[in-house]
Amino acid sequence: MTVTIVGSQLGDEGKGGIVDLYGDGADVVVRYQGGDNAGHTVVYGDETYKLSLVPSGAVRGKVGVLGNGCVVNPGTLFDELDALRERGLDPDVRVAERAHVILPYHRVLDGIEESEKEDLAAGTTGRGIGPTYEDKAGRRGIRIGDLLDPDVLRDRLEYVVPQKRALFSEVFGGDPDDVDPAGAFDVEALFERYRDYGERLAEEEMTVDCGAFLADHLDAGADVMMEGAQGTSIDIDHGIYPYVTSSNPTAGGAATGTGLAPAIAGDEVVGIVKAYLSRVGTGPLPTELGHVGGQTPEDGGDTSASAEETATYIRDEGGEYGTVTGRPRRVGWLDMPMLRHAARVNGFTGLAVNHIDVLAGLETVKVGHAYDLDGDERLTLPPTTERWGDCDAVYREFDGWPEVDWSDVAASGYDAVPENARTYLEYVSDQLDAPIYAVGVGPGRDETVVLEDPF
Repeated sequence: MTVTIVGSQLGDEGKGGIVDLYGDGADVVVRYQGGDNAGHTVVYGDETYKLSLVPSGAVRGKVGVLGNGCVVNPGTLFDELDALRERGLDPDVRVAERAHVILPYHRVLDGIEESEKEDLAAGTTGRGIGPTYEDKAGRRGIRIGDLLDPDVLRDRLEYVVPQKRALFSEVFGGDPDDVDPAGAFDVEALFERYRDYGERLAEEEMTVDCGAFLADHLDAGADVMMEGAQGTSIDIDHGIYPYVTSSNPTAGGAATGTGLAPAIAGDEVVGIVKAYLSRVGTGPLPTELGHVGGQTPEDGGDTSASAEETATYIRDEGGEYGTVTGRPRRVGWLDMPMLRHAARVNGFTGLAVNHIDVLAGLETVKVGHAYDLDGDERLTLPPTTERWGDCDAVYREFDGWPEVDWSDVAASGYDAVPENARTYLEYVSDQLDAPIYAVGVGPGRDETVVLEDPF
């Protein structure tokens, strides 16, 4: 069977920890979209692993696959694999030959194009993700399979690199021969470097036909977990466009990003929910608490003293800084219209709600239950981001819950979760019409209350 793990909000919901939690039940864990812009933090005992490309299941010793929907920086991939091996792990990671390759010119162009967008900046990590997906859609991309054939690789580079040089020099006014990294726009330098990557991929037998590889495992009785990066509200089709990523983190992306049929990819779809809201980047955020300079719109956020104090509390308690970028995240109350949208788009069969421990100690916990849009109540996201920015949150208040020994709660089970927190969780479950499968009460593998194993 398959289990698909989907972020229900704006990313950073704790997907990596849930993949790790249920990892014992999976034989194969596959990333179906995104690249090394997506940070996953996995805590195991006294060890913390911060992964940006390697599937989280690698910490469990599972076969990891980067699907054809991913964009892959081979340098990042090999750096992460080597670092995990130095820490005593032996990751088995395969890469789809149909996956596209991030090249140095993608990273150079990423930062420039983001700065040109100004107020439409989506909070890029500058790792070349968007430009690589642009080349994929423009049919000028280079795929992992191309690295295995030097003649094809050279042909691809000789076609695309002159275009990139012209874009960099004639549109952005840069010198393509004076960039960091050196050789980013040089056919011969790129050919030598990426041919070497192809040789290592071949030597370590890492490349696969992803759909066939997964289908063979399923036919043999294996269980497959599919891991999405980012979250539903930054899906390029279903998110808050243009403040979105360049791929489909939603459950539908699990089919296109792996080569499995939709019916097979949707056995179980577990929506990961953070008990409050956080994000990095610009754009509206109706339930935002406080104001983050350079990210919150000028007229956005609740800038009252109490809201600023609550925002600081949540950010400090939750460690709300990007895993990859280190940037402070904007924080806000849970946004229920956003979650209802995610539930409809993905078809959640269950929920994992993380970080209820972060909210412990607050006297009152609020939820944006609905929006007021031009005097009308709205229970889900409007289709355009501009109209989303016109929405005012309509709140429901819940009595807060105390700080407790969360390790004891995790060991004792759901009944040990403070009563007011259970009321909060059951409200979320009821609104999304999906049962609670797990409740995260801390960062460690053993700090999760498990009610249901999707496998």
